[in-house]
Amino acid sequence: MSTDLFSPYTLGALALPNRVVMAPMTRSRATADHTPTPIMADYYAARADAGLLITEGTAPALVGTGYPRIPGIWSDEQVAGWKVVTDAVHAAGGRIAIQLMHTGRVGHPDNQGGVAIAGPSAVPMDGEMYTDTAGPQPYPTARAMTADEVEAAIESYVTAARNAVAAGFDMVELHGANGYLIDQFLSPNINLRDDQWGGDIEGRARFALEVTRRTIAAIGADRTGIRLSPFGVFNGVVPWESLESDFIWLAQQLGALKLAYLHLVDHSGMGAPAVPESVKTGMSEAFGGAIILSGGYDRERADADLAAAKGHLVAFGRPYLSNPDLVTRLSTGADLNAPDFATFYTPGEEGYTDYPTLD
Repeated sequence: MSTDLFSPYTLGALALPNRVVMAPMTRSRATADHTPTPIMADYYAARADAGLLITEGTAPALVGTGYPRIPGIWSDEQVAGWKVVTDAVHAAGGRIAIQLMHTGRVGHPDNQGGVAIAGPSAVPMDGEMYTDTAGPQPYPTARAMTADEVEAAIESYVTAARNAVAAGFDMVELHGANGYLIDQFLSPNINLRDDQWGGDIEGRARFALEVTRRTIAAIGADRTGIRLSPFGVFNGVVPWESLESDFIWLAQQLGALKLAYLHLVDHSGMGAPAVPESVKTGMSEAFGGAIILSGGYDRERADADLAAAKGHLVAFGRPYLSNPDLVTRLSTGADLNAPDFATFYTPGEEGYTDYPTLD
């Protein structure tokens, strides 16, 4: 059977017409109260010829929104807004997963209704967060989550997953990468806890595994995937000595849960250290299931890595921002539109739904 980028693949219970995945990318086009907007339906439906669309990070609770105008999925209004999106994608023949992203210590109260920022531990974070109320503001030091708040955060993912199914999503991706809450618990420079949620890798990974187990119990393993970024350095994560063995161990634990996929991202194209091939191979073998590769791919590299059995699908990020017909452009070798960086996170249609297609 062909394993190039345009060959079919069965992911969980989904029959995909190709192996092109649209990577999750924050676009900040929801309302101030984190409700999806109609232009989001246009944006995703225009890209429905991908094998699988993965949405931007979507907050499971107000306390985890962090950024201005990112969507949520904890309220009836948000579920209804997302239903418009999934209906549009399905009408266009596509398949769509929602990425659940709790930002944890990354954020500002002004972006989440005044609710204080909380994370695994009270570790200061350098830099600034943009707010619509006052522009860039310094990151506040997160308050350490209580045991009850950890439990509430886990349950927020579960409720969000159920809401996602009600909104018509085909799959749910748990965002365990990029220095957000799941990744914060995994990272020993951020997670300084001395209770069951900290310490060695079994303790630090407990949050990730408990979120995954309960999500599977709620919606099924064949609907559930997870994204991880070993050697990622976003949002204050620092690589540690046992990182390689820790992530391979985690991949093995996740594989035992029979997840639909593991989305493995290498952020070296954006300034992070490259993920060693030994880590990628070790995690893939330990997981034992479908692997989505991500990180600076073009068609040539995607086909080469698929042919070499390094993964089963390939996610494309920035090329999808400015090329709604990316599958056609990749398959024909057509030139790609360049993205407008100034409109990545601005409200409105400019730089969002106005990029031209070949036809």
